[in-house]
Amino acid sequence: MTAIGRDGHVQTESALPSLEDNAHCGGEKGIEARTSTGHDPCGGVPPWDGTDGQKIDIGSPPEPLHTPPLDPPPKGESLMIMGDGEALETEQARIERLGRERPAKFKSAGAELAFCYSIIASQFMAEYFVSGFNVLIPTLVKDLDIPQASAVWPASAFALVSAAFFLPMGRLADMYGGYPVYLSGLVWFVVWSLIAGFSKNNLMLDFCRAMQGLGPAAFLPSGILLIGSTYRPGPRKNIVFSIYGGGAPLGFFVGIFMAGLTGNYLPFGWYFWIGAISIITTIVPAIYAIPSDMEERKAMGVKMDWLGSLFIISGLILVVFAITDASYAPNGWKTSYILVTLIAGFLFLGIAFYIEGWVAEAPLIPFDLFRVPYLPAIFIALFISDGVLGVYLVYAPIYMQNIMGASPLQVAGWFAPMCLGGLVISFCGGYVLHLMNGTILMLIGGLAWVVTSLLFALAPEGANYWAFVFPAMIGATVGIDIIYNVTNIFITTSLSQNRQGLAGALINTLLYLGIAFLLAFADVTQTQTTQLGLKLSYQAVFWYQFACSVLALVVMMGFVRIRKAKSEMTADERAALEADRLDE
Repeated sequence: MTAIGRDGHVQTESALPSLEDNAHCGGEKGIEARTSTGHDPCGGVPPWDGTDGQKIDIGSPPEPLHTPPLDPPPKGESLMIMGDGEALETEQARIERLGRERPAKFKSAGAELAFCYSIIASQFMAEYFVSGFNVLIPTLVKDLDIPQASAVWPASAFALVSAAFFLPMGRLADMYGGYPVYLSGLVWFVVWSLIAGFSKNNLMLDFCRAMQGLGPAAFLPSGILLIGSTYRPGPRKNIVFSIYGGGAPLGFFVGIFMAGLTGNYLPFGWYFWIGAISIITTIVPAIYAIPSDMEERKAMGVKMDWLGSLFIISGLILVVFAITDASYAPNGWKTSYILVTLIAGFLFLGIAFYIEGWVAEAPLIPFDLFRVPYLPAIFIALFISDGVLGVYLVYAPIYMQNIMGASPLQVAGWFAPMCLGGLVISFCGGYVLHLMNGTILMLIGGLAWVVTSLLFALAPEGANYWAFVFPAMIGATVGIDIIYNVTNIFITTSLSQNRQGLAGALINTLLYLGIAFLLAFADVTQTQTTQLGLKLSYQAVFWYQFACSVLALVVMMGFVRIRKAKSEMTADERAALEADRLDE
């Protein structure tokens, strides 16, 4: 029998007392064994017979104690007996308990709270510098005299660099530990946020935003690694991941608010400097509370795929550049530099595919990853859902201002339900993820995106807020938060300890690439329908968003199956158990 020990590690049958031996402890066979051989099969002290090993007759053994027999364990469970015999616990009960307990890596509840605050705040700050920056662009265009054709790049450079470097940074975290990569990413983020606030022209701002993007590329995958490797599968991990997901809508709302405040009343640099100060508040608790995993990670012997990294980074940068800039290029997709970069990008990605599959000793994306049941379908559904989010976050505010007549301040207020709903789902979701089937939750999230897209596609000029906008905001937060939390938990639980950095990198790569790809084609949809008028061209985008959300829902219905996120063995423990079975 293989079982989970008190410390959460796998114990084999030899380390546990035999049930048969224990059953004999008070019975006639046990007495006979002790009196005839001097050996106690139950692990007790052999009796002294005073004859230097000679056998003596002590008469008939006393009547055995008639204690009630042990109840057999439930079907499918193994009975666990503690090493000193003081308690009985089924293997499943032990796993359930470990899934609820505070991890042994934390010395106190305060250390765990500081750990969670730092990781969640990092997600908050990444979203702060994405959503808020879009609101700040009109101010930057005016203050730095940025040409309208170049206004997209201060925002795009950040996401472009992050998306390209997630996978290599995730591998570095698997190699050297989440702790050093996470802290390095935060420090880097602080430095370039401070410098960005002093930007004097468009070129300096673009460069600073690109350098900023390396920060989230490091701390977002390593943050997921730290959560995934610190917490066992179970309710406690569900709660932490749910609250972590809540950092995104909160950061989105605060980013918009601070950008609006800065743009109206302060020099634009304060938007960056306030963000930098906030990041520092995540570094201090991280130093204190995050357990160092450097030695543990080095012992795993994970290696870097440098050649594959080179072609993946180059390919992603070129492809994302082409699809992002195509709508703003002089001749659209027919512009020569768009075609050249797009073709070169896909060529590099094709070379990377060959390297990963047939050349690399330790590929960044191992092909056996796609043999995990339902994982490829989950990747596709997550990619599309993240892209739908990107389209919504860009075009919903534009539609509310230009068609529904809302002021910028009203738009911020109208997004409040999305923020508050995200917080409610985050704090409550962790308590139900182990009770509800993951597939059902995914379908709820997918259906919510369908409804949200449909509401904006049908919203008329001057549409009533409570009839169209409010339910759409609730649907958006239900859609993204549930899907994000369920997939995060499934992916990190499905992969082994030495692939937790890969898990974090894939989750964030799908997020950023999904937004970049679907938003690029949303822009194409809008520009190709301008002859219909502004309102109808925007609604064409929402019909495109509706079609994408329906596609994601179909993928979930047909190809995604996720069980309840309850306490269970880790991927490494399941692999060890399977190895034991094969050896028998």
